[in-house]
Amino acid sequence: MAHDSYLINPGHPEPEGLAKSRRAFLDEMRRCEQLGLKLLNFHPGSHLGKISEEECLQRVAESINQALAQTVGVTAVIENTAGQGSNVGYRFEHLAAIIAGVSDQSRVGVCLDTCHSLAAGYDLRTEESCAAVFAEFEQVVGFKYLRGMHLNDIKSTMGSKVDRHANLGRGNLGLNVFRYLMNNLRFDEIPLILETIDETLWPEEIKLLYTLIDK
Repeated sequence: MAHDSYLINPGHPEPEGLAKSRRAFLDEMRRCEQLGLKLLNFHPGSHLGKISEEECLQRVAESINQALAQTVGVTAVIENTAGQGSNVGYRFEHLAAIIAGVSDQSRVGVCLDTCHSLAAGYDLRTEESCAAVFAEFEQVVGFKYLRGMHLNDIKSTMGSKVDRHANLGRGNLGLNVFRYLMNNLRFDEIPLILETIDETLWPEEIKLLYTLIDK
């Protein structure tokens, strides 16, 4: 699963910015197509305080539609956000609204980021609360759309809407959510990607994740 440029805003409120973002998004989709990559992760964008969340979400869906119409075999994967600034995509309802506006729903999906989820107010700190959050995700969005996960701890607090990644076990999230993910078959066969801030710890973190699997 590739990740597109952070500068792209497929929900941009202004015509020129929206056109530039749509061209750049299509370019990213075509690059994945050329490389044989099946999944492109992207941030749904921001209304910049100039249009409503609803209109922004509609623009994101139409941006996806335009890119899908000009490419083959690549799925557009919406990443949930922390809700920082004027970003959309921090509620499951936002993700569902974007998907509802996509014509070919076989080529749209979701990537859930654990840091973003807690910052947006979804409590992943205990296995019981994880079960409740993912039950809500199933009801609002649907597990059939889950195409990947970003695994991060968080420096900020639950509901803060502040996107600050931390290495696993070194933030305010704890390890229970990662234990939940590593022992739940619903998360098998999808990319689980570390985005933690100290890359020298990645080998250690990967080993840690495997130790969380119940024997």
